[in-house]
Amino acid sequence: MADLLYEDEVFRIRGAIFEVDREMGTGFLEAVYQECLAREFNRAKIPYAAHRPLNLSYKGERLDQAYKPDFVCFDKIILELKASPSIVQEHKAQLLNYLRATGLRLGLVVCPWLKLTMSREN
Repeated sequence: MADLLYEDEVFRIRGAIFEVDREMGTGFLEAVYQECLAREFNRAKIPYAAHRPLNLSYKGERLDQAYKPDFVCFDKIILELKASPSIVQEHKAQLLNYLRATGLRLGLVVCPWLKLTMSREN
């Protein structure tokens, strides 16, 4: 069995996600979960940046366009929140594009109804 990428960091992030889920439950807008999770990250001393632009490049040239994921934690894990009843292929594709474009290796999609799914660039 392969080792999990950033296992300790993911464990801490998941703990914060589960704490927000226990406190808030389901049915709120994504912005509410985002604010709650930012507060929980602060409490848990998890380093993060919210909506930080991630620069993109094309053939070595920086593009004007940038991705703005919901969170980047520990400067290496992208976290996308989805306040929807399911995670669909478009959510996974969005996260994989973030990873591919930025060179980061791990991303998490969080949906209060489904908890957590992970994607990984090899």
